Amino acid sequence: MEKSGIGINSFVLKWIAIIAMLIDHVGAVLYPQYLIFRIIGRIAFPIFCFLLVEGAMHTSSIRRYEGRMLLFALLSELPFDLVFYEEITLEHQNVFFTLLIGLVMLDIMEQTKDSYFPFLAILGAIALAEILAVDYGAGGILLILCFYELYERKFLRQVAFVTMNILYFGVGVQAYAGLAAIPMLLYNGERGLGMKQFFYLFYPAHLLILYLIIRL
Repeated sequence: MEKSGIGINSFVLKWIAIIAMLIDHVGAVLYPQYLIFRIIGRIAFPIFCFLLVEGAMHTSSIRRYEGRMLLFALLSELPFDLVFYEEITLEHQNVFFTLLIGLVMLDIMEQTKDSYFPFLAILGAIALAEILAVDYGAGGILLILCFYELYERKFLRQVAFVTMNILYFGVGVQAYAGLAAIPMLLYNGERGLGMKQFFYLFYPAHLLILYLIIRL
């Protein structure tokens, strides 16, 4: 993506997504009667998908990127299960697994552009997301694919994202995820401050804190 210097960088985007995610999870766990928490939280996942594609296109080592995703997917699974299901279960997997599957799909697509493997990678990622019952399922993979395929078309990819979000998830609460297009359109292509490990650690850490609050 072309850098403009005007707008918000990836550091700011990450904070928007993290704050929205925190609000969403607090609402889901502590205040389920207030729908506004879930509405605000809908913008988090699309931004994470958007940043995943940005990271995949600019990382110096996609293998290390995939390794980090796998590590934090595994670290997050226990607190994820305890917070949302009150027991250890394999029936549903946390969002890091969704992002990991999408990242591996992009890796294969980038490495095998001149063959039929990209198509197989897409089908495999969609199937795996559904089999593992990861957060957002096949819809999450399709959002990642949308941001990747329209990577150079800043406005069109957001139109496609909003349209796909409604077509796949319907016009319920998840439709509010389309509001994420606003901060993503303001993205200027700049990285901003680091704190990479903090953003990875925040997910399992905030789930663990929520679990402790529930228990207390």
